[in-house]
Amino acid sequence: MAYTVGQVARAARVTVRTLHHYDEIGLLSPGGRTAAGYRRYDDADLERLQHIRYYRELGFPLEEIAAILDDPAADPAAHLRRQHELLTGRIGKLQEMVAAIELAMEARRMEIRLTPEERFEVFGDFDPDAHAEEAERRWGGSEAYRESHRRAAGHSKDDWLRIRAEQEDWNRRFVAVLAAGASADSTAAMALAEEHRQLIVRWFYDCSYEIHTGLADMYLADPRFTAYYEAIALGMAAYLAEAIHANAISRA
Repeated sequence: MAYTVGQVARAARVTVRTLHHYDEIGLLSPGGRTAAGYRRYDDADLERLQHIRYYRELGFPLEEIAAILDDPAADPAAHLRRQHELLTGRIGKLQEMVAAIELAMEARRMEIRLTPEERFEVFGDFDPDAHAEEAERRWGGSEAYRESHRRAAGHSKDDWLRIRAEQEDWNRRFVAVLAAGASADSTAAMALAEEHRQLIVRWFYDCSYEIHTGLADMYLADPRFTAYYEAIALGMAAYLAEAIHANAISRA
């Protein structure tokens, strides 16, 4: 098959002027010409043009592309393998960039003013924005959500570190009560349930007993919350939910 310069330009989505330039510098010279001198490209020319476009997309200068393609030790399969490796690496880098940009966008939307290093120091592998859109969809119209959003926006790095330390300390003491075999409606378990509520009040919003029992129900209904507490201690999700309900009833 022989193709005109216009056909090749349309198929490859390049300009005719680009093809003329490639011919002039010896990067892609057509395999033949008509009696009138018009360029005619064959299938081998189109394959070379495809490689040129791949390398150009990867940022290689034309001179280097010519050296790569004219290397007598390289075959078409080797070019494809190299392009695949380069593109895969580029995709990985782009995905990392997209993830970083999305995180920055979400952090700005949530107004959590922490650098990436500070966020990792505070939250570790946990992403506090992972369910931000869902939370806004479910509770965005509530006063508690608005208050939590406003107060979280004002927390400094030291505030978040204190919150984490308090939460970890509470986790250890609650797990100890659970491991000791105390019933969920025991004085110790209910006191820790109340402390759990007060931690929310202190740092985020006015968590009433009604809201607190709603959270307890969610800890069991939503497998993500259940998994979070079960990862801390087996049976913790159900035990905490029962202790929260028992505490709310005792204070009614």
